[in-house]
Amino acid sequence: MFAAAASDPLLVLLLALAIDLACGDMAVVFRYLPHPVVVVGRGARFFDSRLNRPSRSDNERRLRGVVIVVMLVGAAAVLGWAINEYLHIVHYAWAIEALLVAVLLTQRSLFEHVAAVGRVLQSEGLEAARQAVAKTTGRDLESLDEFGVARAAIQSLFDNFSADLIAPAFWYLLFGLPGLFAYKAANTLDSIIGHRAPKYLEFGWAAARFDDALNWIPARLTAMLIALAALVLPGTKSSEAVRTVFADAKKHRSPNAGWPESAAAGALGVALGGPRRYLGTVMNEPWLGDGRARATVGDIGRALTLYAASAACFAGLLAIAALARHFL
Repeated sequence: MFAAAASDPLLVLLLALAIDLACGDMAVVFRYLPHPVVVVGRGARFFDSRLNRPSRSDNERRLRGVVIVVMLVGAAAVLGWAINEYLHIVHYAWAIEALLVAVLLTQRSLFEHVAAVGRVLQSEGLEAARQAVAKTTGRDLESLDEFGVARAAIQSLFDNFSADLIAPAFWYLLFGLPGLFAYKAANTLDSIIGHRAPKYLEFGWAAARFDDALNWIPARLTAMLIALAALVLPGTKSSEAVRTVFADAKKHRSPNAGWPESAAAGALGVALGGPRRYLGTVMNEPWLGDGRARATVGDIGRALTLYAASAACFAGLLAIAALARHFL
């Protein structure tokens, strides 16, 4: 009876969140086996080196970029479907599925990476903190002062909260393993070739646009979760989170990232975004929020608490939905 009940995607996702919370990124396992995201990344780089050549026209590179998205995302969806079919004939399929889902969530590792930035900034100084924050942001490191490192860490925390936790969970709940695998493939492609650098404007166009489409709903759900967590978390302001979202979210160059980042900025009373340097180019981005631009190590700690509370709200809503589904 338990196995049958646990096959509910809501319960499987709750179990996956618990596994991820307990085990993190399972580095020991992936020391010997390739991580699925790494496999997709290798495929993207392989095709990039062979198809994205300057000698080709913009239209040719854009078409090849579309083909790569269809091929890799489609292959990931088919793999998810095949595994799902296999799970129909094995014992403890719910446990295997939960483990697979946990592998593709980054709840704990995201917390740990950002927490490490705060610890290093406090104890080892600016240069070490720049190297630590490089794991979560693509900004030019030499342009970051202490306040810039703190802002980058906080901004990355909430952007990735949406893209690496809420979005994969959303697509899993809608379409099961095929939806989850397809989303992770699309998101990985966007991170590798979906840049605004001249080399990828055409070849990465499809990857960037598809990722934007997949993250449209999850980004807005994430902003709601942040505002909900701020409603009960001391030292944060839910009303400011909501106000800042409606005032500033659409200022962001991304149609999605501005939502969780604005909600966090308002809830924490800090200003995120602003001018920054990527790949040697200054990006004159607008500020999100009316708070302090001089974010500190303490603000990183407050951001981590808000992130944990938001993730707890998400798990709580899943539990309520699962209970309602089974008992109402």
